[in-house]
Amino acid sequence: MFRIPLGDWVEIGLDWLTTTLDAVFDFIRAILVGAYDGIEWLFSAPPYWVVIVVFAAIAWWASGWKLGVGTAFGFAVIVGVNQWENAMNSLALVLIATVVTVVISIPLGIWAASSNRASAIIKPILDFMQTMPAMVYLIPALVMFRVGVVPGIVATIIFSMAPGVRFTELGIRGVDQEVVEAGHAFGSSPARILRQIQLPLARPTIMAGVNQVIMLSLSMVVIAGMVGAGGLGGDVVASLSRIDAGLGFEAGIAVVILAIFLDRVTASFGKNTAGTRGKNS
Repeated sequence: MFRIPLGDWVEIGLDWLTTTLDAVFDFIRAILVGAYDGIEWLFSAPPYWVVIVVFAAIAWWASGWKLGVGTAFGFAVIVGVNQWENAMNSLALVLIATVVTVVISIPLGIWAASSNRASAIIKPILDFMQTMPAMVYLIPALVMFRVGVVPGIVATIIFSMAPGVRFTELGIRGVDQEVVEAGHAFGSSPARILRQIQLPLARPTIMAGVNQVIMLSLSMVVIAGMVGAGGLGGDVVASLSRIDAGLGFEAGIAVVILAIFLDRVTASFGKNTAGTRGKNS
């Protein structure tokens, strides 16, 4: 029976990439490792209670005292189950992956919103990225960047990019065309219309996309632990290998607490933006 040698083609392509662009991959690896070490140090160097107070203050400012108190209690639980350092490592990974993903996905979403042809090209690629099993992304990332935190960050970026692009395109396309036409009528350039009309009005939808990027990034934390990314994912993987239900639950509950904190804070920023827009209009 005839067999399509797709896997062989993929391996040949990866070999060519690692041979030809090895210096580029080393440069990217150095940047990501430096950023990860810096953010991880920022969270781990101060006493844990200082970081908890800062997180609680952010949550209080974003959504009120209930979320602030809940955040303080949740992170105290993380300290209580001895997962603080792992949680900060995972939070650093998620934040770096989210920032890089947003930097890439928002311009792609703007491009897709401004061009039907670009949208027709990007959408099938996003469908492919969303339906491909997440662990598959670890294989080429591992080949190109070796064992460590970097393959986890790269795989997380690829896996979580789709909602950032989709929500940005959706938000911009959803802006009232009469407002855009009014901007054109007053002689505004396309760049100014994008910057001062479309992006501000689409911001709540874009923030919803950022929220989804963060949630998908957190879902990759455990999978990234399989390639040496450490953090909470490393403990989950270790609990699987040792059949240690207690350790797995402690690491899992820490992931849940991080997810709730990040979800509520980013969702509150989106709601506050929408509320401000409504008052201004």
